[in-house]
Parts: sequence; structure tokens; C-alpha cells
Amino acid sequence: MSKFLIPVSIMLAASVGLLFPGIIGRLRNKALEYWSKLLELVDGNIFKDLTNQQRKFGRIKESYQPVNIRALNCRIQWTKLEEENSIYDALSIEICGSIHAPNDNCDTTLQISIMDVTDGAANAKVVQSRLPQWSSQNGPDPSAFSFNARLGKLPNRVTTLSDWTSITQIRFDWLMFPRKGKRQLQFTTSIMSAEDNQQLARAQCEFTCENPFFGYTDLLENGERTNILAVALAFAVSAADNELYDCEIELIKNWARDNVLESSASDTDERKLDKALEKTIAFFRAGNNIDTYKICDEIVTIAPVAQRYDILELCLYVAQSKGSVTTEEITLLKNMAEWLGVDSEKFRIMMEKVLPVDMHQVKNVEIILGITSDMSKERVRKHLNKEYSKWNSRVTNADPDIQNQADQMLKLIAEARSQYTIQALTS
Repeated sequence: MSKFLIPVSIMLAASVGLLFPGIIGRLRNKALEYWSKLLELVDGNIFKDLTNQQRKFGRIKESYQPVNIRALNCRIQWTKLEEENSIYDALSIEICGSIHAPNDNCDTTLQISIMDVTDGAANAKVVQSRLPQWSSQNGPDPSAFSFNARLGKLPNRVTTLSDWTSITQIRFDWLMFPRKGKRQLQFTTSIMSAEDNQQLARAQCEFTCENPFFGYTDLLENGERTNILAVALAFAVSAADNELYDCEIELIKNWARDNVLESSASDTDERKLDKALEKTIAFFRAGNNIDTYKICDEIVTIAPVAQRYDILELCLYVAQSKGSVTTEEITLLKNMAEWLGVDSEKFRIMMEKVLPVDMHQVKNVEIILGITSDMSKERVRKHLNKEYSKWNSRVTNADPDIQNQADQMLKLIAEARSQYTIQALTS
């Protein structure tokens, strides 16, 4: 939670100075247009220390309006916020000037909203909240960021803050912007009467920052494009052994329908999707290939890591669907995991779950056990010991399938130990 400095700060300063349904629908409809890009693809054969980073690259612009002490003014500053032994980048909201209340000791509340005005005031978009407690649940957009807090009692009918006073701090990772990149934000700070919610004072200011994360519009648009590229990769895995099986095709089709079409999609939309899929199937069955590296490279630029894991999961289940997995499929999956920039150990755990060792037509010890060429002999030894402990603890599992997998993995570990022992003795 942010640190509420409000009541004490205002009392001291005053005494010293004396005082997505619509957008989601539209983007879903656009998704079908993106399937033409899939056809072009096959036809063509193809948050740490944010404050310092932004200042380092000169991407912060803090512009303030001239201060009118007779009215309320606000400004935004970068700061650090410590919570539960962690330090977060945060925006400090500061106010100065005058607040006019109907009487002394008026009980008040604070409201803060944020709009993204990068494309101009006429095209302003809400800044969304990642936390439900700071969302505008009763407003026109329930996802919009809306900060509400008790401000406390103002000492006088006219309370004047002669110096800038920090009233709250908002963690940057609480906010979700429409787009990635440079953003122009408009903050609205309102002081309200706690009794009747009457607005007593209001101030606006603008603040420019660099958003390093995908925005909610980016995620919606990029998500559709990513799903199309995911289908292309899934077909590439299916065709890695030079044959597309019906069970693989059906799995990919069902995934595409679930991730592109809405439940209320028209028959026309379904036919368009089916036509694009059939043409893609024909392309791969004709022996054609696509550049999987380029596709993965594009996905990395438009999709968050979580979505990349989803793509790999789809491809793993495609390889699993026919009951066995070839060396060509395993090699392509391993390469895709590397090109998509996911954690290699997490991917190997995924592969162990979806493609247990008894499904491998050829048991590649290095790939199955996660041994890489850059490992030293000592590191290999420690890694194999760790794998042995993990699988040895599973030989007594109540699930016979897990017992069987553990037995086979222990045999592979013994084989690898023997192999690397011989190499160490002969080198």
C-alpha cells in the first residue's frame, strides 16, 4: 500500500503557511483479417530501476504549470517506494495552493485519475489499474485507474499549502497504459467532501514517461497476430517429420478456433478461418517449409513471455498427439524454446510432463537430461546428481506412469554418467 502522508503533511503545511468490451470486439473482428497474413506467410515461404533507466536515456519530461496559490495545483515526481523489503519505482503526487471548504475541520477525501493523452485530448484513453482495489468499479470503464483515500480534516475553511506537499505515491507497476513507449499522461487530483462527495478543489497536470511494457491495446492487437504465428509454428512442428497426421491437424484447428473466433462468431467467419487453415495444411503437405526462426523472432518482439510459453505448450501437445515424438520434432522444439527466449530449464520441465521419455523414438540423452555443450565436466556431474535425486524420489510414486518414467530416466542418467566418466578418463 502507498504511504498516506496526507493528514499530517497538510496540517503542517497549512499551519506553517497559514495557510475492452467494445475494443475487444473490434479487435476480434480484425483477427480474421490477420489470417490473410498467415496465407502470405506460407505462400511467401517464409521493472527494475525504471527511474534511473528513464533518466539515463533522457526519457523523462517533468513539465509544470505556473503555480496559482489561490487554487489547487499538482505535479508528479519520480520516487522510490519501499514495501515488504522491496523497493519499487513510484510516482509521487504533490499538491500546493488553496482548498476551499464549506467550513473549518471539513472532512475530506482524495481522488486521483489518470488519462493517456499521447494522441491528443480528443483521443484520450484511460490508464488501467492492475489492482482491483484501485479500479473505477462504478465508473463507465471498470478497468480505469481510480485512486481513492481518506484525506482527513482540513484545519480551516480555506487551507493553503505554500509548499509542494506529497500526498501519496503510486507504484508504476500498478498502472497499465494503452501502448508501449513514450506516453503523455494527464493526472487529475480532486479534493472531495467526505460528507456529500462535493468537489472542493481540482487540479490537473501532465507528465511524460517511457513505458517499457506492452500496453493493453498492444496486447490485444499483438495477441491476435501472435496466435496466427503460433498456428504456423504448430504446423511446422507437425511437419518436422515430413508428415502431417490427422490428430495433429485436428488439435491445431481446435486451438485456432478457440483462440481466434468468439463463441458468437458467424458461419462466414468460421468458413474464412477453415479456408485459411486448409490452405496452410496443403502448403505443408506439399513439402514446403517456413522460416521458424524469423517467426520466433517476431513473436519475441510482440508477445510477453507468458504467451510464448503458451505457444510452446501448444507445440508440445501437437508433437504428443500421435503417441510418439521424433528426433526432428524434439530438435525443432528445443530450437524454438531458445529462439523464443524462454527459460531452458522451465521448458525442459514442460517437455518432461508432455513428452515423457517413453514417447521418444530416439532417446537423446543430452536433450532429455538438459546437458548442453557449454557445461563443464564438474557442472555435468552436479547436474546429473540433481536429476538422479529428483527421479529417484519418484520411483515409489503412487502413479504407475510416473514410476515408469522415473525408472527410464534413472537408466538414462546411469547411461550419461557412464558416458561422461569414460570421456573424463580418456581426455
